[in-house]
Amino acid sequence: MKKKIAVAMGGYSNEAQISINSGSLVIKHLDKNHYIPYAVHITTNAWEVVMPDGEKYPINKRDFSFTKDGDKTQFDAVFNIIHGTPGEDGLFAAYLQTVNIPQTSCDFYPAALSFNKRDCISVLNAYQIPTAKNYFYNDGDAIDEEEIIKKVGLPCFIKANKAGSSFGVTKVKEKSEIQSAINHALKQDDEVIIESYLSGTEVSVGVIQYQGEIIALPVTEIVSENEFFDYKAKYLGESQEITPARIGDKDTQKVQELAIKVYKKLKLKGLSRAEFIFHQGEPHFIEVNTCPGLSEASILPQQIKAANLSLKEVFGACIERAISNR
Repeated sequence: MKKKIAVAMGGYSNEAQISINSGSLVIKHLDKNHYIPYAVHITTNAWEVVMPDGEKYPINKRDFSFTKDGDKTQFDAVFNIIHGTPGEDGLFAAYLQTVNIPQTSCDFYPAALSFNKRDCISVLNAYQIPTAKNYFYNDGDAIDEEEIIKKVGLPCFIKANKAGSSFGVTKVKEKSEIQSAINHALKQDDEVIIESYLSGTEVSVGVIQYQGEIIALPVTEIVSENEFFDYKAKYLGESQEITPARIGDKDTQKVQELAIKVYKKLKLKGLSRAEFIFHQGEPHFIEVNTCPGLSEASILPQQIKAANLSLKEVFGACIERAISNR
């Protein structure tokens, strides 16, 4: 019997449309011989199943089901591809756990931890995983520009602590830019992380669970046409994404092993993608995405293809792993 899969997409953040694009790709590539996928839009206005003909049916939040023409549909699993909140910060995972429905991403606490850049970095530093120097700022704190510069130097990056797709990020070159950059970040989150500038080759490494193993995918080198890998570089074609990266076998192995270490220490599951910069010859961790983009423009599908795997195989493995761990 075919399994009914809710492909959860959308969310409550600025990444909602990106997530819907990702969800559409998942539905396109799921093996229809084994699964019946349903597009489930999770938005601030409604949770609803959106049929191919545009008809919409509300989700019953008591058990995450829906009813059409008097027939109730209960899902066997959820393919979680919600970027940002509530999919990537653990809220959706916590809800699904309460209604006993398996989902493809990590559990609620690892999701919340990895989504919080400050907490994530603090944990990984304890495992000797190199990162940029950082300074934490909360909305309402006094802004001590001299202390910030003393701690992280210039140039530096000022980021919203809990936001994706490079929303709320500014590269700051002068002291006079700090205040406005913090205000920009505060539009996305009431917590801010300020990081030292890391110069070097930027790479992205997908890590997945496949056939019972945790494996690192081929590394992607990111060459942005802009100051950094911002929204336009990620989604509007203003960057080169080169897979495999031009970094040599030794550095490739080094960053892949580090990405797997991050995955294991944070207790992630399913699909993930971590970003690193080779600063002074060593890969430094930047951030990790536990619901990474899966649109046609996204990095992870490129890496899956470069690994000679199919999206159908990988997506199916995610679903079967989730169901088997129920």
